[in-house]
Amino acid sequence: CSYSYLGPSGICQNCQMANPPLLETCQSSAAPLEQADFLKGAPHRKHPGVTNLKTVHLPEQLQGAAQSVLKSAEVKSLSERAHKLSNFLWSRKRAIESSQLREKAILLEKTFLEQERDIHTEARISKRVLSELRRTTYHRTPLRYDEDLGLVYMAARLAGGYAAALRALNEIKKRDPLFVPYSLLDFGSGLGTCTWASHTLWGDSLKEYVCVDSSGDMNTLAEQLLGGGSEVDNPVIKQVYFRQFLPVSPTVQFDLVIAAFSLSELATLDERLNVIFTLWRKTNSYLVLVENGTKDGHQILMEARDIILKREEEVKHDLRRPSMFAPCTHELPCPKLIKQPVVPCNFTQFYYSLPLTRQEKFSYLIISRSAEEKAQKSEHWDMTRLIAQVHRRPRHVQCQLCCANGELKQLAVTARRHGKDMYRCARSSDWGDLLPMFHAEDDTKNDEMQ
Repeated sequence: CSYSYLGPSGICQNCQMANPPLLETCQSSAAPLEQADFLKGAPHRKHPGVTNLKTVHLPEQLQGAAQSVLKSAEVKSLSERAHKLSNFLWSRKRAIESSQLREKAILLEKTFLEQERDIHTEARISKRVLSELRRTTYHRTPLRYDEDLGLVYMAARLAGGYAAALRALNEIKKRDPLFVPYSLLDFGSGLGTCTWASHTLWGDSLKEYVCVDSSGDMNTLAEQLLGGGSEVDNPVIKQVYFRQFLPVSPTVQFDLVIAAFSLSELATLDERLNVIFTLWRKTNSYLVLVENGTKDGHQILMEARDIILKREEEVKHDLRRPSMFAPCTHELPCPKLIKQPVVPCNFTQFYYSLPLTRQEKFSYLIISRSAEEKAQKSEHWDMTRLIAQVHRRPRHVQCQLCCANGELKQLAVTARRHGKDMYRCARSSDWGDLLPMFHAEDDTKNDEMQ
């Protein structure tokens, strides 16, 4: 196997094979870890890889302010419109690029020419191509967030957006407890949910919040929420500054830079890449990106991942290299994009929204300028991310993993093969957590996901 554990007699303690000639010949898939290696005295249910949160509630002040604003606004058909907006945002796709449209038109033209060989059919073929493009091409509808739509968005997305942002940011808080941000930049800040989530985790250590949103009406609503439902001079969170444009200076950096559900609002790839690189230049410690847990949301984040990792040499004012922090456990191509059919890499967070408990499905990406150094100090085991629901069976736990070698694995964790500590940690873990185990570079193909 890739994780052979030889006893004094030279016999693998996992599969009882004497003197295994190669690591990959053993049947086990993980080595037992001593409790002191990774638990650090904590109970199994709170092992260092646990990053999930229990059901999230909005902060009491935010919940009260939102209810006050919506009640005073008296928006007609609010519940119905909020439901429609949620469905629209979830099903929204990226606009097709001009280059892709041209390629599609050329393929259609070749297909129609093969069907109609008459030399006088050029005009008719052009008409058929245009008609087919209109019929089959996704037409993206831009949204203008005025006051009315902002109120509907508040009813539809305030609690879910807050839950996703809090879950993503909590991973930094949990895995890097020494990180205490002083400044925050929130691009596409909307209702200010990232500001509230950051304040929940780091409190008064944050001394400067810069919220950037092109919609002045959304900025006004966010200010009202900070003021308890009205524009007052004594907001719940201090030092929050609202802007409609990103800060101009290329050298001004923020400890924490966030863009939640914002990149998907940008129509073209060029727009997204320009914003992504601008945000990375302004990142001093962590860049956090969050999108819907759909194929398009995941692919938007992978665009960001690639542009930052591949164009790092173009940043002259900050020579620290980018490093993946979460959820990816490696910097290799995303195996979920390689494997067909493509399934988005997403995670879930339960949250409380009157009158029911709901589930937010989201994708996220955290890139750090110093993650490698921090990981070496705090984690002595390779990171493996649970990418699906954990199935707890009698005497074994079925896990789907994204491993540090860039591969997807399916692993049945048992106490006999992997040790009691590993087994108990697996039973206590859930979708999105990190599972502590050692990995070799030459894993067998027998454990690959089918």
